[in-house]
Amino acid sequence: MKNINSKITCLIILVFSLKITAQYQPKNLSKEDLKKANEWVDKIYNSLSQDEKLGQLFIVALYTNRGEDYINNVRNIVTNEKIGGLILMQDDAAREINLVNEFQKTSKVPLMIGMDAEWGLFQRIATAHKFPWAMTLGAIQDKNLIKEMAAKIAEDCKRMGINWDFAPVVDVNTNPENPIIGNRSFGSEVENVVNSALAYSNGLQDNKILAAIKHFPGHGDTNTDSHLDLPVVSHDLNRLNSVELAPFKALMDKGIGGVMVAHLYVPALEKEKGVPASVSKNIVTGLLKEKLGYKGLIITDALNMGAVAKRYKPGELDALAFKAGNDIMLFSDGVKEGKRLIQLAIDNKEISQNRVEESVKKILLTKYFLGLNNYQPRNPENINEDLNNKSHQELVEKLYSNALTLVKDEQKLLPLNCKETYYYVPLEEAPFETFTNQLNLNTTVIVKKASEIATIPANSKIIVGLHKDNSTAYKPYKISENSKKILAELSKNQKIILNVFGSAYALKDLDITKISTVVVAYENNDDSMKATAKSLNGKSPISGRLPVLVNNQLKPGAGIDLNLSSTHQLNK
Repeated sequence: MKNINSKITCLIILVFSLKITAQYQPKNLSKEDLKKANEWVDKIYNSLSQDEKLGQLFIVALYTNRGEDYINNVRNIVTNEKIGGLILMQDDAAREINLVNEFQKTSKVPLMIGMDAEWGLFQRIATAHKFPWAMTLGAIQDKNLIKEMAAKIAEDCKRMGINWDFAPVVDVNTNPENPIIGNRSFGSEVENVVNSALAYSNGLQDNKILAAIKHFPGHGDTNTDSHLDLPVVSHDLNRLNSVELAPFKALMDKGIGGVMVAHLYVPALEKEKGVPASVSKNIVTGLLKEKLGYKGLIITDALNMGAVAKRYKPGELDALAFKAGNDIMLFSDGVKEGKRLIQLAIDNKEISQNRVEESVKKILLTKYFLGLNNYQPRNPENINEDLNNKSHQELVEKLYSNALTLVKDEQKLLPLNCKETYYYVPLEEAPFETFTNQLNLNTTVIVKKASEIATIPANSKIIVGLHKDNSTAYKPYKISENSKKILAELSKNQKIILNVFGSAYALKDLDITKISTVVVAYENNDDSMKATAKSLNGKSPISGRLPVLVNNQLKPGAGIDLNLSSTHQLNK
C-alpha cells in the first residue's frame, strides 16, 4: 500500500511539473536539453527560501541619471529583497553595464534584465541608433525585414546584457487621437499587426532575447494616456474579440515568451467598476490563462503609472496584481510590502503556495532558456560605437526605404528628372536640410521659404515637405492651419509633390485632391530623409502601403508601387 501511495505521489508531482512550462523555448530543444533545464530549475527553486522565491516575482527600475542615492537604493533592493530582475531606463550604457555586472555577480539567482526597446535601445539610450517606429514598420510589405531589424536589436540587447525586450506592441491603433500608442502600433488592421508582430518576436527570440506582446487586452482605442490616468475601453465583446483581442489570440500559440497586461478598465471583461485589467483576476487568470491558454510569463505594465499608482498603494498594488494571475510585477515601487502582503494572502489561503511555485518555476525556466544559468559579464568599452555604427545605419535606411508609401502620382512626377529644376518648400517645425542635400546629389533643387512662394514661376514642379517633430513617438501628427493654406495656394497653379515626414494621419484632414503626387515617409530623421531622397531620385523602388485608416479616401493598404524597371526617367 505504501508503495502504491508513493507511486501516486510521484505521478502527481510529475503531472504538476509538466504544467510548469515556459511559452518560449529555444528551437531544436532535445529531450535531454529539456531534462537539464528542469533539473536546473528544481535545484534552484529548492535552494530558495520563501522570501527569495517571492523576490523572483519583482522587477525594479534602474536609472543612471538619478544620482548615487537612487542607485544605492536599487543596490539595496537587489541585495536585500533578492528580486528577479531589473528594467534598464535612461541613460548611460556603460554605467548600466557595470551595474548589471555587479548585480549579477552578487545575485544568488541570475537577474532578468529588461528594457523597453520597441525602436531599439535608442528608446532608452540616446547614443544608440534609432530604428523605425512600429507604424513605419507596418507599411513595409516584406515582413522579413522586420525580423532582420529585430535580430539586430537582439544583438544590441546581448551586447548590453539585456535578456528581455518589452516589445512588440500588438495594439490595433483604430483611434488617430490615441495619445500613447499611435506610432507604437503596426497599424489599424489586425492581420498586418499580427504578421508584423510575429516577425518582430521571431527576430528577437530566434536570437535568445525574450519578446513580450503588449498591452493586453488591447490599448489601441483609447484617448487617455495610462501613464497619467486610467483609460476606459468600452467596446462590447464582439468588437473586443474581432479587434482588440484578435492579435493576442492569433499569437498565443506562437511561442512568444511574454504578455504584458495593461492598466485599462474594460467593462465587458471586468464587471467591477474601475478595476484595471492588470489587477483583474477575470482578465488575467480567467481570460488570458484559462480561456486563451497562455503559458508564458505574464507581466504587468509599469506599476508606477498613474492609471494604477493613483488608486493603490505600493505593495498593495503588487499583491493585487499577483492575486490576479500575473507572474511578474514590473517597475515595482513596493517590493518589501508586496512580498509581505502576498505571503499574508498565502497564510490566509486567499492564494495557494502552488501559485508561487508556478510563477517562480516559469521565471526560472525562462531564465535558463535565455542562457542566464551561465551569465557572462559584459565589457563596457566601446559600447556607444557598438550600438550605433554603419551596420545600423544601412539597415535602418533599408527599412525606411521599404516603408515609403506613394499614395498618388496622377501626373507621373516621380521619379525626379535630373535635367529639370525643382523648388523645395519646407513646412512645419522640424529640420529638413538632410533631405534637400540628398536630393541635390542628383537633382537641382532650389529651397524657398514659405514667405517666398510668390517668387516661384507658375506651373513649376514644387516639392513640399511636411517635416514633423520626430523627437518622440508621441508628438501630435496634425498639420498647422498655416501649412494648409500655403499648400492650398501652391496647388492652384503648380505641380506639387507632397512629402509627409510624419504620421500618415497627417493626411487625415488635408485636402490633397489638387495635389498630383503624395508620398508618406512616416518619420522625420536623417535616415528617413536619405531613404526618401534616394527613392525620389529613382535610386530605389517604392513599395510601402498605408498601415492605418486615414479617412474614407485613404484606407489601409493604399499605395502604388514605383519599380526601378519602369522608371524611364531614372538617373543614369
